[in-house]
Amino acid sequence: MQSEMETIRKILTESGDTWAVVGLSNNRSRAAYGVAAVLQRFGKRVVPVHPKAETVHGEQGYASLADIPFPVDVVDVFVNSSLAGAIADEAVARGAKAVWFQLGVVDEAAYERTRAAGLDMVMNRCPAIEIPRLR
Repeated sequence: MQSEMETIRKILTESGDTWAVVGLSNNRSRAAYGVAAVLQRFGKRVVPVHPKAETVHGEQGYASLADIPFPVDVVDVFVNSSLAGAIADEAVARGAKAVWFQLGVVDEAAYERTRAAGLDMVMNRCPAIEIPRLR
């Protein structure tokens, strides 16, 4: 089994460039807003997923993962841990390659289910912190 750092590197460099960011809205004070901007700077397509379905950073938003009409490579989760497992299950169902639970988002059972389904996954980490470390 690969180490957590190997999984992080794989997700950031090999899993694809379309990232659904669950919890991303136009609220500039939320961490998701800034992290999405960093992902874009590093060449990722950021797809906002939020009940308001707002356009954020120039990308059309969707109310749910199921509403996105094209493939998604990575699902980046910025919601309360109690809601994150259901989102990980949706990511598996829609064929994502990886799930990323942001800092503070932890659900061990969801992690185990997602890995068992063959997806790469990291928990309680931030891609905006990890991407510069790859250089």
